[in-house]
Amino acid sequence: MSDQPEAPGTPVAPVKAFEPPYYVAVFTTVRSQDQSGYGETSARMEQLVRDVPGFLGMDHAQTPGGLGITVGYFRDADALTEWRTNAEHRAAQRRGQAEWYQSYTLHVARVERSQGFTRT
Repeated sequence: MSDQPEAPGTPVAPVKAFEPPYYVAVFTTVRSQDQSGYGETSARMEQLVRDVPGFLGMDHAQTPGGLGITVGYFRDADALTEWRTNAEHRAAQRRGQAEWYQSYTLHVARVERSQGFTRT
């Protein structure tokens, strides 16, 4: 959710694989020209989601052409529902539709298989 650059020396790594089942919310966006207040709101949303019991982590990527993809990982449907219905998150969604996004899609799925690899 954060569009802030990584601090120098910060290792870049995907969220680790978890024992299934769990849920993912894939939020893909194209932003509009007006980004006033986006950075602050994005940072606040990142802070809020971390407090949701059952939140496992998130990955975010932005292409040079402007396509953004954020994947949130949640232990169960209840955790995802808590995030979806959070009042501050709902207000940010409304502002995003009104100001920050040209378009977006949201895909929610239950993960049945998960694996990872890290070179040592």
